[in-house]
Amino acid sequence: VGPYVLVTPNETRRKQLQKIAKKELDDLEQWKKEHRPGPITLVPQRLGGNESEAQVRQNQQMILMQSKYQKKHKREEYVKAKKAAEEAEILKKKAIQREKAERLEVKKRKEDMQRREMLLEDQKYKTNELLNRLDAGLPKSDSCQIANPGPESTAWKRSHAYKQALREDENRRLEEMKQEQQRKAELLEFKQKQEEETRTRALKNEQRRYDAKNAEYSRIE
Repeated sequence: VGPYVLVTPNETRRKQLQKIAKKELDDLEQWKKEHRPGPITLVPQRLGGNESEAQVRQNQQMILMQSKYQKKHKREEYVKAKKAAEEAEILKKKAIQREKAERLEVKKRKEDMQRREMLLEDQKYKTNELLNRLDAGLPKSDSCQIANPGPESTAWKRSHAYKQALREDENRRLEEMKQEQQRKAELLEFKQKQEEETRTRALKNEQRRYDAKNAEYSRIE
């Protein structure tokens, strides 16, 4: 501890300050007593309007019930709007998955049609190859120009007629298959267009309901 100097208090000065402070406190108390507000006198009058106490309490109870109902209604509308938004999102996802499945089905059908066309072409090629082999083993038509055609000429005619019938049947089946594929493609396109229109209308209706609920919810707020 460093050195310090102890100053002896001035008793006379302290007593003077205490006396001044006591006088100021006494003056303050005296001023409060002199300026104390008197009694308030009011003219008697009826308060509360024209309604009785029972009516006022009934109105308060009704306001409280209405407030509870509004809060409940507001909460229900919020839950409905949220549910509608979730359902719209689910419908949107389902529509996307349905479109993917339809595209996959179309691709699968196209591949199936291509395989059938390749199979028909291969079958036609093998049939022509078989008929060419039969033609190679028979005499030519010019060598059969005799007065009395023999068994070889008759066999050649039968082979030629059989070959012509096979070609006609092959062409007919190929044409029928092409027409059937065209009808299936048109039917599939029409079905997809109808489903797309139905899906678009459903999404628009759902969006309108969702917007109406949001508008009502905003109006309640």
